[in-house]
Amino acid sequence: MLNNWLFKHIDNSSLVVFRIIFGLLCFLESVGAIFTGWIKRTLVEPDFTFNFIGFEFLQPLPGDGMYYYYLAMGLFGLLIMVGYKYRFSMFAFTIMWSATYLMQKSSYNNHYYLLMLLSAIMVCLPAHKYASIDAKINPEIKSYSMPQWCRWVIILQLFIVYTYASVAKLYPDWLDTSVIELMMRGKKDYVVVGDFLQHKWLHYILAYGGILFDGLIVPLLLFKPTRKYAFIVSIFFHMFNSIIFQIGIFPYLSLAFSLFFFPAEKIQKLFLKKKLFYSSEEIRIPNYNSILIIVFSIYFIIQIGLPLRHHFIEDNVLWTEEGHRLSWRMMLRIKSGQTSYWVENKDTGKRSYIDLNKYLSVKQKRSASTKPDVMWQFAQRLKEEFKSKGEDVAVYVNSKVSVNGKPYKTLIDPTIDIANVEWDVFKHSNWILPSKEE
Repeated sequence: MLNNWLFKHIDNSSLVVFRIIFGLLCFLESVGAIFTGWIKRTLVEPDFTFNFIGFEFLQPLPGDGMYYYYLAMGLFGLLIMVGYKYRFSMFAFTIMWSATYLMQKSSYNNHYYLLMLLSAIMVCLPAHKYASIDAKINPEIKSYSMPQWCRWVIILQLFIVYTYASVAKLYPDWLDTSVIELMMRGKKDYVVVGDFLQHKWLHYILAYGGILFDGLIVPLLLFKPTRKYAFIVSIFFHMFNSIIFQIGIFPYLSLAFSLFFFPAEKIQKLFLKKKLFYSSEEIRIPNYNSILIIVFSIYFIIQIGLPLRHHFIEDNVLWTEEGHRLSWRMMLRIKSGQTSYWVENKDTGKRSYIDLNKYLSVKQKRSASTKPDVMWQFAQRLKEEFKSKGEDVAVYVNSKVSVNGKPYKTLIDPTIDIANVEWDVFKHSNWILPSKEE
Protein backbone atom coordinates (compact mmCIF):
# COMPACT_ATOMS: atom_id res chain seq x y z
CA MET A 1 0.00 0.00 0.00
CA LEU A 2 2.80 2.41 0.96
CA ASN A 3 4.77 1.52 -2.17
CA ASN A 4 1.73 2.13 -4.35
CA TRP A 5 1.26 5.58 -2.86
CA LEU A 6 4.93 6.63 -2.89
CA PHE A 7 5.67 5.41 -6.38
CA LYS A 8 2.48 6.46 -8.13
CA HIS A 9 3.59 8.78 -10.92
CA ILE A 10 2.30 12.33 -11.11
CA ASP A 11 3.07 15.24 -13.43
CA ASN A 12 6.58 16.63 -12.84
CA SER A 13 5.98 20.27 -13.84
CA SER A 14 6.41 21.56 -10.28
CA LEU A 15 9.78 19.83 -9.85
CA VAL A 16 11.07 20.98 -13.24
CA VAL A 17 10.20 24.62 -12.59
CA PHE A 18 11.56 24.37 -9.06
CA ARG A 19 14.87 23.06 -10.42
CA ILE A 20 15.19 26.08 -12.69
CA ILE A 21 14.45 28.52 -9.85
CA PHE A 22 16.60 26.59 -7.38
CA GLY A 23 19.60 26.62 -9.72
CA LEU A 24 19.18 30.35 -10.31
CA LEU A 25 19.02 31.01 -6.55
CA CYS A 26 22.13 28.88 -5.99
CA PHE A 27 23.91 31.00 -8.58
CA LEU A 28 22.73 34.28 -7.04
CA GLU A 29 23.64 33.17 -3.51
CA SER A 30 27.14 32.17 -4.60
CA VAL A 31 27.92 35.18 -6.77
CA GLY A 32 26.13 37.54 -4.39
CA ALA A 33 28.47 36.48 -1.61
CA ILE A 34 31.35 37.85 -3.69
CA PHE A 35 29.85 41.18 -4.70
CA THR A 36 28.34 42.01 -1.29
CA GLY A 37 31.73 41.53 0.36
CA TRP A 38 30.51 38.59 2.45
CA ILE A 39 33.38 36.35 1.36
CA LYS A 40 35.92 39.07 2.07
CA ARG A 41 34.55 39.76 5.56
CA THR A 42 33.91 36.15 6.50
CA LEU A 43 36.45 33.96 4.74
CA VAL A 44 39.31 36.13 3.43
CA GLU A 45 40.10 38.82 6.01
CA PRO A 46 39.96 36.65 9.18
CA ASP A 47 43.14 34.72 10.00
CA PHE A 48 41.04 31.63 10.67
CA THR A 49 37.40 30.58 10.95
CA PHE A 50 35.36 28.98 13.71
CA ASN A 51 34.27 25.68 12.20
CA PHE A 52 31.58 23.39 13.38
CA ILE A 53 33.38 21.40 16.06
CA GLY A 54 34.90 18.30 14.48
CA PHE A 55 35.46 19.98 11.11
CA GLU A 56 38.58 21.95 11.97
CA PHE A 57 40.29 20.60 8.84
CA LEU A 58 37.99 22.80 6.75
CA GLN A 59 39.63 26.18 6.38
CA PRO A 60 39.32 28.83 3.66
CA LEU A 61 41.55 28.54 0.62
CA PRO A 62 44.51 30.95 0.70
CA GLY A 63 44.70 34.18 -1.27
CA ASP A 64 41.82 34.66 -3.67
CA GLY A 65 40.95 30.96 -3.51
CA MET A 66 37.52 31.45 -1.94
CA TYR A 67 36.47 33.84 -4.67
CA TYR A 68 37.19 31.18 -7.30
CA TYR A 69 35.53 28.60 -5.06
CA TYR A 70 32.29 30.60 -4.98
CA LEU A 71 32.49 31.32 -8.70
CA ALA A 72 32.66 27.56 -9.26
CA MET A 73 29.60 27.09 -7.05
CA GLY A 74 27.82 29.79 -9.04
CA LEU A 75 28.69 27.96 -12.25
CA PHE A 76 27.24 24.73 -10.86
CA GLY A 77 24.12 26.71 -9.94
CA LEU A 78 23.72 27.75 -13.57
CA LEU A 79 24.28 24.16 -14.73
CA ILE A 80 21.57 23.02 -12.33
CA MET A 81 19.24 25.67 -13.70
CA VAL A 82 19.70 24.62 -17.34
CA GLY A 83 19.90 20.93 -16.41
CA TYR A 84 23.33 20.10 -17.78
CA LYS A 85 25.10 17.12 -16.17
CA TYR A 86 22.45 17.63 -13.53
CA ARG A 87 23.36 14.87 -11.08
CA PHE A 88 27.05 15.76 -11.11
CA SER A 89 26.38 19.51 -10.91
CA MET A 90 23.89 19.09 -8.08
CA PHE A 91 26.22 16.76 -6.18
CA ALA A 92 29.20 19.08 -6.67
CA PHE A 93 27.25 22.10 -5.44
CA THR A 94 26.03 20.10 -2.42
CA ILE A 95 29.55 19.10 -1.41
CA MET A 96 30.98 22.59 -1.94
CA TRP A 97 28.13 24.35 -0.13
CA SER A 98 28.26 21.87 2.76
CA ALA A 99 31.99 22.48 3.12
CA THR A 100 31.55 26.25 3.34
CA TYR A 101 28.63 25.81 5.75
CA LEU A 102 30.70 23.65 8.10
CA MET A 103 33.76 25.86 7.57
CA GLN A 104 32.48 28.83 9.54
CA LYS A 105 29.70 29.68 11.99
CA SER A 106 30.33 33.35 12.72
CA SER A 107 27.73 34.08 10.02
CA TYR A 108 25.39 31.28 11.03
CA ASN A 109 22.05 31.43 9.26
CA ASN A 110 19.31 28.82 9.13
CA HIS A 111 18.82 29.20 5.41
CA TYR A 112 22.44 28.12 4.86
CA TYR A 113 21.56 24.87 6.63
CA LEU A 114 18.30 24.49 4.72
CA LEU A 115 20.10 25.03 1.41
CA MET A 116 22.55 22.26 2.32
CA LEU A 117 19.70 19.84 3.10
CA LEU A 118 17.69 20.74 0.01
CA SER A 119 20.74 20.39 -2.21
CA ALA A 120 21.30 16.87 -0.89
CA ILE A 121 17.63 16.03 -1.48
CA MET A 122 17.72 17.50 -5.00
CA VAL A 123 20.58 15.15 -5.89
CA CYS A 124 18.08 12.30 -5.45
CA LEU A 125 15.24 13.87 -7.44
CA PRO A 126 14.73 13.41 -11.22
CA ALA A 127 14.50 17.15 -11.79
CA HIS A 128 16.37 17.11 -15.09
CA LYS A 129 14.02 14.98 -17.18
CA TYR A 130 12.30 17.87 -18.90
CA ALA A 131 13.31 21.38 -20.01
CA SER A 132 16.98 20.49 -19.58
CA ILE A 133 20.08 20.17 -21.71
CA ASP A 134 20.43 16.60 -20.42
CA ALA A 135 17.02 15.69 -21.89
CA LYS A 136 17.94 17.47 -25.13
CA ILE A 137 21.17 15.50 -25.49
CA ASN A 138 19.65 12.22 -24.30
CA PRO A 139 15.96 12.17 -25.37
CA GLU A 140 15.52 8.71 -23.83
CA ILE A 141 15.58 10.22 -20.31
CA LYS A 142 12.84 12.71 -21.15
CA SER A 143 9.81 12.27 -18.93
CA TYR A 144 6.62 14.13 -18.08
CA SER A 145 6.17 12.44 -14.71
CA MET A 146 7.84 11.73 -11.39
CA PRO A 147 7.12 9.43 -8.42
CA GLN A 148 4.80 11.04 -5.90
CA TRP A 149 7.40 10.78 -3.13
CA CYS A 150 9.45 13.49 -4.89
CA ARG A 151 6.79 16.03 -4.03
CA TRP A 152 6.14 14.87 -0.50
CA VAL A 153 9.77 14.72 0.56
CA ILE A 154 9.98 18.49 -0.06
CA ILE A 155 6.68 19.17 1.72
CA LEU A 156 7.69 17.10 4.76
CA GLN A 157 11.02 18.91 5.01
CA LEU A 158 9.19 22.23 4.91
CA PHE A 159 6.69 21.10 7.51
CA ILE A 160 9.52 20.20 9.90
CA VAL A 161 11.27 23.53 9.36
CA TYR A 162 8.20 25.70 9.85
CA THR A 163 6.72 23.69 12.72
CA TYR A 164 9.88 23.84 14.82
CA ALA A 165 10.28 27.53 13.98
CA SER A 166 6.75 28.18 15.27
CA VAL A 167 7.08 26.15 18.48
CA ALA A 168 10.44 27.76 19.31
CA LYS A 169 8.74 31.17 19.44
CA LEU A 170 6.44 30.10 22.27
CA TYR A 171 8.46 31.60 25.11
CA PRO A 172 7.93 34.75 27.24
CA ASP A 173 10.35 37.16 25.56
CA TRP A 174 8.78 36.49 22.19
CA LEU A 175 5.21 36.53 23.42
CA ASP A 176 5.61 39.90 25.17
CA THR A 177 7.27 41.24 21.97
CA SER A 178 10.57 42.06 23.73
CA VAL A 179 12.57 40.32 21.01
CA ILE A 180 10.70 41.94 18.13
CA GLU A 181 11.05 45.35 19.76
CA LEU A 182 14.83 44.94 20.04
CA MET A 183 15.03 43.76 16.44
CA MET A 184 13.00 46.69 15.15
CA ARG A 185 14.98 49.16 17.26
CA GLY A 186 17.99 48.27 15.14
CA LYS A 187 15.99 49.18 12.01
CA LYS A 188 14.87 52.64 13.15
CA ASP A 189 17.26 54.36 10.70
CA TYR A 190 15.68 52.64 7.69
CA VAL A 191 14.44 55.15 5.13
CA VAL A 192 10.63 55.58 5.06
CA VAL A 193 9.77 52.54 7.23
CA GLY A 194 12.14 53.10 10.17
CA ASP A 195 9.68 54.97 12.37
CA PHE A 196 6.78 52.74 11.35
CA LEU A 197 8.68 49.67 12.58
CA GLN A 198 8.80 51.08 16.12
CA HIS A 199 5.03 50.86 16.77
CA LYS A 200 4.08 48.46 19.57
CA TRP A 201 0.96 47.24 17.78
CA LEU A 202 3.14 46.21 14.83
CA HIS A 203 5.42 44.28 17.17
CA TYR A 204 2.44 42.22 18.37
CA ILE A 205 1.37 41.55 14.79
CA LEU A 206 4.88 40.41 13.88
CA ALA A 207 5.33 38.29 17.01
CA TYR A 208 2.02 36.44 16.90
CA GLY A 209 1.80 36.57 13.12
CA GLY A 210 5.18 34.82 12.97
CA ILE A 211 3.94 32.02 15.26
CA LEU A 212 0.74 31.54 13.26
CA PHE A 213 2.43 31.78 9.87
CA ASP A 214 5.13 29.24 10.67
CA GLY A 215 2.69 26.87 12.36
CA LEU A 216 -0.08 26.99 9.77
CA ILE A 217 1.41 27.85 6.39
CA VAL A 218 2.06 24.28 5.23
CA PRO A 219 -1.41 22.94 6.23
CA LEU A 220 -3.10 26.01 4.70
CA LEU A 221 -1.21 25.57 1.43
CA LEU A 222 -2.19 21.89 1.34
CA PHE A 223 -5.88 22.72 1.91
CA LYS A 224 -7.42 23.80 -1.40
CA PRO A 225 -9.95 26.38 -0.05
CA THR A 226 -7.19 28.31 1.78
CA ARG A 227 -4.29 27.75 -0.63
CA LYS A 228 -4.63 30.94 -2.64
CA TYR A 229 -4.99 33.15 0.44
CA ALA A 230 -2.08 31.42 2.19
CA PHE A 231 0.10 32.06 -0.86
CA ILE A 232 -0.81 35.76 -0.88
CA VAL A 233 0.10 35.99 2.82
CA SER A 234 3.36 34.15 2.04
CA ILE A 235 4.31 36.75 -0.55
CA PHE A 236 3.78 39.58 1.93
CA PHE A 237 5.51 37.72 4.78
CA HIS A 238 8.61 36.77 2.80
CA MET A 239 8.95 40.12 1.05
CA PHE A 240 8.79 41.86 4.43
CA ASN A 241 11.56 39.60 5.72
CA SER A 242 13.63 40.15 2.59
CA ILE A 243 13.42 43.94 2.79
CA ILE A 244 13.66 44.39 6.57
CA PHE A 245 16.02 41.58 7.58
CA GLN A 246 17.93 41.16 4.30
CA ILE A 247 18.33 37.39 4.62
CA GLY A 248 19.48 36.57 1.10
CA ILE A 249 17.67 34.03 -1.05
CA PHE A 250 15.63 32.38 1.71
CA PRO A 251 12.38 34.36 1.17
CA TYR A 252 12.46 33.64 -2.56
CA LEU A 253 13.32 29.98 -2.01
CA SER A 254 10.38 29.76 0.39
CA LEU A 255 8.03 31.21 -2.22
CA ALA A 256 9.36 28.74 -4.80
CA PHE A 257 8.27 25.88 -2.52
CA SER A 258 4.67 26.89 -3.26
CA LEU A 259 5.08 25.13 -6.63
CA PHE A 260 4.62 21.81 -4.84
CA PHE A 261 1.29 22.83 -3.30
CA PHE A 262 -0.60 24.05 -6.35
CA PRO A 263 -2.09 21.61 -8.89
CA ALA A 264 0.55 20.40 -11.34
CA GLU A 265 -1.78 21.16 -14.24
CA LYS A 266 -1.87 24.81 -13.22
CA ILE A 267 1.95 24.92 -12.97
CA GLN A 268 2.26 23.29 -16.39
CA LYS A 269 -0.14 25.72 -18.06
CA LEU A 270 1.51 28.72 -16.42
CA PHE A 271 5.21 27.89 -16.89
CA LEU A 272 5.56 24.96 -19.34
CA LYS A 273 2.88 25.48 -21.97
CA LYS A 274 4.58 23.24 -24.54
CA LYS A 275 4.86 20.34 -22.13
CA LEU A 276 2.33 17.52 -22.21
CA PHE A 277 0.43 17.13 -18.95
CA TYR A 278 0.81 13.71 -17.37
CA SER A 279 -2.37 12.25 -15.87
CA SER A 280 -2.00 8.47 -16.12
CA GLU A 281 -1.08 7.93 -12.44
CA GLU A 282 0.84 4.80 -13.32
CA ILE A 283 2.50 2.96 -10.43
CA ARG A 284 6.16 2.08 -11.10
CA ILE A 285 7.91 0.47 -8.16
CA PRO A 286 11.70 0.39 -8.73
CA ASN A 287 14.00 -2.39 -7.53
CA TYR A 288 15.63 -0.02 -5.03
CA ASN A 289 12.34 1.03 -3.39
CA SER A 290 13.22 -0.50 0.01
CA ILE A 291 16.60 1.24 0.13
CA LEU A 292 15.01 4.56 -0.79
CA ILE A 293 12.36 4.25 1.92
CA ILE A 294 14.95 3.27 4.56
CA VAL A 295 17.32 6.12 3.66
CA PHE A 296 14.63 8.80 3.76
CA SER A 297 13.09 7.31 6.92
CA ILE A 298 16.43 7.58 8.71
CA TYR A 299 16.92 11.08 7.32
CA PHE A 300 13.58 12.35 8.60
CA ILE A 301 13.98 10.66 11.98
CA ILE A 302 17.22 12.64 12.36
CA GLN A 303 15.51 15.82 11.16
CA ILE A 304 12.75 15.38 13.72
CA GLY A 305 15.12 14.38 16.52
CA LEU A 306 17.92 16.96 16.20
CA PRO A 307 15.77 20.01 17.07
CA LEU A 308 14.57 18.25 20.23
CA ARG A 309 17.98 17.60 21.72
CA HIS A 310 18.16 20.83 23.73
CA HIS A 311 15.23 19.57 25.85
CA PHE A 312 17.54 16.85 27.14
CA ILE A 313 20.40 19.23 27.93
CA GLU A 314 20.49 21.09 31.23
CA ASP A 315 19.48 24.77 31.40
CA ASN A 316 17.93 27.11 28.86
CA VAL A 317 19.14 26.85 25.26
CA LEU A 318 18.74 30.63 24.88
CA TRP A 319 21.47 31.01 27.50
CA THR A 320 23.81 28.08 26.89
CA GLU A 321 23.35 27.80 23.08
CA GLU A 322 23.69 24.03 23.54
CA GLY A 323 21.39 22.43 20.98
CA HIS A 324 20.67 25.75 19.26
CA ARG A 325 22.17 25.03 15.86
CA LEU A 326 20.46 22.71 13.34
CA SER A 327 17.19 23.20 15.24
CA TRP A 328 15.33 25.83 13.19
CA ARG A 329 15.51 28.32 16.04
CA MET A 330 15.27 31.30 13.71
CA MET A 331 15.77 34.91 14.83
CA LEU A 332 14.67 34.15 18.37
CA ARG A 333 16.89 36.23 20.62
CA ILE A 334 19.22 39.18 20.83
CA LYS A 335 22.46 38.58 22.72
CA SER A 336 25.27 40.91 23.65
CA GLY A 337 28.40 40.22 25.62
CA GLN A 338 31.34 41.81 27.38
CA THR A 339 34.06 39.20 27.37
CA SER A 340 37.78 39.11 28.12
CA TYR A 341 40.29 36.26 27.79
CA TRP A 342 43.34 35.61 29.96
CA VAL A 343 46.12 33.06 29.56
CA GLU A 344 48.14 31.83 32.50
CA ASN A 345 51.57 30.26 32.13
CA LYS A 346 51.35 27.03 34.14
CA ASP A 347 55.05 27.12 35.00
CA THR A 348 55.42 30.74 36.08
CA GLY A 349 51.83 31.61 37.00
CA LYS A 350 52.10 34.80 34.92
CA ARG A 351 48.80 35.98 33.48
CA SER A 352 48.43 37.85 30.18
CA TYR A 353 45.40 39.64 28.77
CA ILE A 354 44.40 38.68 25.23
CA ASP A 355 43.63 41.53 22.86
CA LEU A 356 40.80 40.11 20.74
CA ASN A 357 41.39 42.72 18.04
CA LYS A 358 44.67 41.01 17.17
CA TYR A 359 42.95 37.69 16.56
CA LEU A 360 39.34 38.15 15.53
CA SER A 361 37.18 40.07 13.09
CA VAL A 362 34.27 42.17 14.35
CA LYS A 363 31.78 39.39 13.63
CA GLN A 364 34.03 36.75 15.21
CA LYS A 365 34.39 38.86 18.35
CA ARG A 366 30.62 38.94 18.67
CA SER A 367 30.48 35.13 18.58
CA ALA A 368 33.47 34.75 20.89
CA SER A 369 31.72 37.02 23.40
CA THR A 370 28.32 35.30 23.55
CA LYS A 371 28.58 31.68 22.37
CA PRO A 372 30.17 29.09 24.68
CA ASP A 373 31.19 26.71 21.89
CA VAL A 374 33.06 29.49 20.08
CA MET A 375 34.69 30.55 23.35
CA TRP A 376 35.84 26.97 23.86
CA GLN A 377 37.24 26.81 20.32
CA PHE A 378 39.07 30.10 20.72
CA ALA A 379 40.57 28.84 23.98
CA GLN A 380 41.84 25.73 22.16
CA ARG A 381 43.42 27.93 19.51
CA LEU A 382 45.13 30.12 22.10
CA LYS A 383 46.43 27.05 23.87
CA GLU A 384 47.92 25.69 20.62
CA GLU A 385 49.45 29.04 19.69
CA PHE A 386 51.25 29.40 23.03
CA LYS A 387 52.26 25.75 22.90
CA SER A 388 54.02 26.45 19.59
CA LYS A 389 56.02 29.09 21.47
CA GLY A 390 57.02 26.59 24.15
CA GLU A 391 54.48 27.72 26.76
CA ASP A 392 51.93 25.52 28.48
CA VAL A 393 49.02 27.79 29.33
CA ALA A 394 45.57 27.76 30.88
CA VAL A 395 42.86 29.93 29.35
CA TYR A 396 40.27 31.73 31.47
CA VAL A 397 37.24 33.69 30.32
CA ASN A 398 35.45 36.50 32.10
CA SER A 399 32.16 36.85 30.24
CA LYS A 400 29.05 38.89 30.99
CA VAL A 401 26.15 38.23 28.65
CA SER A 402 22.72 39.80 28.19
CA VAL A 403 19.84 37.93 26.54
CA ASN A 404 17.03 39.99 25.05
CA GLY A 405 18.07 43.18 26.81
CA LYS A 406 18.00 41.66 30.29
CA PRO A 407 20.70 42.43 32.91
CA TYR A 408 24.17 41.06 32.18
CA LYS A 409 25.03 37.80 33.92
CA THR A 410 28.20 35.75 34.13
CA LEU A 411 28.11 33.08 31.43
CA ILE A 412 31.38 31.22 31.93
CA ASP A 413 32.93 30.10 35.20
CA PRO A 414 36.01 32.38 35.36
CA THR A 415 37.87 29.84 37.53
CA ILE A 416 37.79 27.06 34.92
CA ASP A 417 40.55 26.59 32.37
CA ILE A 418 38.29 25.97 29.37
CA ALA A 419 41.24 25.13 27.13
CA ASN A 420 41.64 21.89 29.08
CA VAL A 421 38.05 20.62 29.22
CA GLU A 422 36.30 18.39 26.71
CA TRP A 423 33.43 19.50 24.52
CA ASP A 424 30.40 17.20 24.32
CA VAL A 425 27.83 17.91 21.62
CA PHE A 426 24.95 16.22 23.44
CA LYS A 427 25.74 17.07 27.07
CA HIS A 428 25.78 20.20 29.17
CA SER A 429 29.18 21.75 29.87
CA ASN A 430 29.39 22.47 33.60
CA TRP A 431 31.70 25.44 33.06
CA ILE A 432 28.72 27.27 31.57
CA LEU A 433 27.11 28.84 34.64
CA PRO A 434 23.34 28.50 35.27
CA SER A 435 21.19 31.17 33.65
CA LYS A 436 19.70 32.18 37.03
CA GLU A 437 23.07 33.04 38.52
CA GLU A 438 23.94 36.73 38.73
